[in-house]
Amino acid sequence: MNEKDIVMRVKEAKRLRVIEEAIEKQMTQRKAASILGLSERQVRRVVKRVQREGPIGIIHHSRSKPSLRKIPEQLKKEVISLYQETYSGFGPTLFQENLLEKDRIKIGKETLRKWLIEKELWQKERKERKHRHWRERKAYFGEMVQMDGSHHDWLEGRGTKLVIMAYIDDATSIVYARFYDYEGTIPAMDSFKGYIEQYGIPLKLYLDKHTTYKSNAKLTIEEELEGKKEPKSQFERALEELGVEVIHANSPQAKGRIERLFKTLQDRLVKEMRLKNISTKEEANRSLEEYLQSHNKKFSKLPLNMANLHRKIPEDLNLYSIFSIKTKRVLKNDWTFLYNNHLYQVKETPPNIRINPVRDKIIVVSILSLVNISNGVKSVVVEERIDNTIHLTYNGIELKYKKIEKRPLKLKEEKEQLKIRKIHITPLDHPWRRFKINPYKRSFLSNTK
Repeated sequence: MNEKDIVMRVKEAKRLRVIEEAIEKQMTQRKAASILGLSERQVRRVVKRVQREGPIGIIHHSRSKPSLRKIPEQLKKEVISLYQETYSGFGPTLFQENLLEKDRIKIGKETLRKWLIEKELWQKERKERKHRHWRERKAYFGEMVQMDGSHHDWLEGRGTKLVIMAYIDDATSIVYARFYDYEGTIPAMDSFKGYIEQYGIPLKLYLDKHTTYKSNAKLTIEEELEGKKEPKSQFERALEELGVEVIHANSPQAKGRIERLFKTLQDRLVKEMRLKNISTKEEANRSLEEYLQSHNKKFSKLPLNMANLHRKIPEDLNLYSIFSIKTKRVLKNDWTFLYNNHLYQVKETPPNIRINPVRDKIIVVSILSLVNISNGVKSVVVEERIDNTIHLTYNGIELKYKKIEKRPLKLKEEKEQLKIRKIHITPLDHPWRRFKINPYKRSFLSNTK
């Protein structure tokens, strides 16, 4: 070891001073070991080395020598080249996982981070942490599920833009998700149907105030008479039929668990689909299903209580009827009804019910035993279901119908020609004029006589 090439550190200089005191018998080796925080055996070795080599003996012999555990330079170049060609844009953690799973190369993520920063392929990011009130997780699986949709270029221009409808359990962070073309009532119903078929019906659903999930309309007269306090969207109505309590968040931070999930998916899932060169919605959903299996194994947590509060779907429950857009339509006298500018004809009714499309007398008995007789019209419910079919029901009983392809034309009545009305002018000497004309005209009449 060359004395000129070695720079002694402050800690080593302090240690040298104590060792020199021990060599000169100014203190015992036991006392020196106590001051330096070393064992007496180590102090004896250092004393012998300093006596033999001089002050340089205090410096560790591995200084300035390459580590025996150093990663070969050839492997480093191979990894950097692999990152630039295949994993460009991957973070160090995700890069490490893909290297291990796909390329069978095991390197620490901090080592990868250092290499990428050296080559200016990655930058340090300091995230500003805002003050938030911490909310404890729910204790049971299925006690509360957070739901939302995320608009993002998931296919990175290889296909149409998609929306992911995602669900995350608050207690366990177990995720369920599907890709759709847009965020609306039908995608929300279809995705929730998929969730409950896989896990069961949860107690509560936590979501935002998007118009799909919370109606901004005003109450109708019928809803006011029924005692409803606020209108409900079609999705809220479906959840009410399933017995799921709906909670609307007042801010994105309130449902931060699913917001953070979207950040993770926009980083990891996008790059997984990039490696598979996925360009369609069907391929994306198949890839998402495979990805969620590994995601849930890696990121899910055990709940505080192992009980599962998800309820099983009743066997007699028609999910397609519940997950549908329901609207009321009035039957006309010819047993037809209008829906989406199309005319439909009711074929026949079951023998156990009777529908009279003509106005009937309906007797409504109130709580105060008052009888109010009013005219009413029989109406049916049109269900536009998530499987793109339309069903017609009356009091829960399905009716058969057919679409009228060609509507009858209305005969236009010929308008009568306008008759020119003759204007009748009363004679000046008519008795009626004697009392209705002004003095000037009266004097004119007297002169003419």
